Amino acid sequence: MSILVNKDSRVITQGMTGKTGQFHTRLCREYGFGKDCFVGGVNPRKAGQVWEGLPIFASVKEAKEATGANVSVIYVPPAGAAAAIQEASDAGIELIICITEGIPVLDMVRVRDHMKKTGSKSLLLGPNCPGIMTPGEINVGIMPEHIHRKGHIGVVSRSGTLTYEAVAQLTALGYGQSTAIGIGGDPINGIKHIDALKL
Repeated sequence: MSILVNKDSRVITQGMTGKTGQFHTRLCREYGFGKDCFVGGVNPRKAGQVWEGLPIFASVKEAKEATGANVSVIYVPPAGAAAAIQEASDAGIELIICITEGIPVLDMVRVRDHMKKTGSKSLLLGPNCPGIMTPGEINVGIMPEHIHRKGHIGVVSRSGTLTYEAVAQLTALGYGQSTAIGIGGDPINGIKHIDALKL
């Protein structure tokens, strides 16, 4: 049983036009149902342009309205990443996946407080996480695809490297994964181990 993402997810990339965003969006689109799942990107300075067939929007709200996106993955640099999370939350994105490492703790305190005060229903994965992978269907983030195998074991870890290690060992033993989640190692993050286990 997969959780949070599958072949029916509709994903936008915040920071898609940067070097890291382009690289990982391209890889994720080439995996599983990625070509169908990734529907656009967000960059206010490049709104109206198209990158490798994907439209670029001025805001998350605009992208969601135009594409039906329910997932956003964030590759925005640390100085602007907290604002990107807040924008996705305010737009009502169901699952926000923040890959960015090095976001100032105080910025995340403000974002968490804002999400609480506004009654946000968004789930936040990260920041400083490798993302989430439902093998055979979708990869959202920076997880290496070749170590995964479709199966029935869920994997949850704070550490990106240990997520990969657990997945690789399971695969080597012939066991597949339903969904693998790296929840991120920052002091203030979104989904915790217990939240993932409940899901």
